[in-house]
Amino acid sequence: MKRTVTKWGSYIIAGSGLLISLAPLYWLLTISLKTEIDQFASPPLWFHFTPTFVHFQEAFGVNEFGKYLFNSCLVATSSTLIALVLGIPAAYSLTRLKWPKNQAEKIGFWILSNRFLPPIITIVPLFLMMRNLGLLDSPVALIIVYVGFNLPFVIWMMQTFIREIPPELDEAARVDGDSYFGALIRIILPLASPGIAATAIFCLIIAWNEFLLALVLTQTESSMTLPIGIASQVTQYEIRWGIMSAAGVVATVPVLIFSLFVQKYLVRGLSMGAVKG
Repeated sequence: MKRTVTKWGSYIIAGSGLLISLAPLYWLLTISLKTEIDQFASPPLWFHFTPTFVHFQEAFGVNEFGKYLFNSCLVATSSTLIALVLGIPAAYSLTRLKWPKNQAEKIGFWILSNRFLPPIITIVPLFLMMRNLGLLDSPVALIIVYVGFNLPFVIWMMQTFIREIPPELDEAARVDGDSYFGALIRIILPLASPGIAATAIFCLIIAWNEFLLALVLTQTESSMTLPIGIASQVTQYEIRWGIMSAAGVVATVPVLIFSLFVQKYLVRGLSMGAVKG
């Protein structure tokens, strides 16, 4: 009886947590499908309403949300890939190469300490740097900035995952004549694929949802990302709830698809290093 009560109690708690987490997403979806009259109905219409796709048509047919979506995809994927390409070899070198004394730990801490600063502190220097380089109001500026912010995170996470791989494996590859880079490509990367997936999804989410830097470094619709485009629907005269909700629904789709695609790697990556034995 005690086990049964505990089992059903766990189910109830898990189900309640799932409903609480999904309720805002469901409300967002319903607002995107409601007319303006149904959006402000009292009591709220949770189920009984006539769906309409007019807000999606206005967002991606009349307005420039298609361009915003493309910019977000370009910036998020490019910055994530570049951060992984630069960060994984750095993490491997800090983990496997021989450094004098404890220099590897000091360098790793210095790299990670760059994430301690609030992003707002770097706004003015980054704005001036991008303006002097002629990159202001372009996706390239956001890619460079996001790579800089995600790189310490990639190095820190990948160091943890690489430490879980026995060093004898890549040492055996080097004994057989392979180089450090060859051992990284042929031995470490396949074994660390769960960690790479977990790191990639976190970097992608950070770049996809980032608002402050994109707000300052982009000024025209041709380079704005989706978070900036959604926020621009809040004006001094009205708040376009339907268009914002429609764009918000579409904004969740790419990250959701990527998460489902790497789900089998993501679960293992999040659990790597949790148990030692």
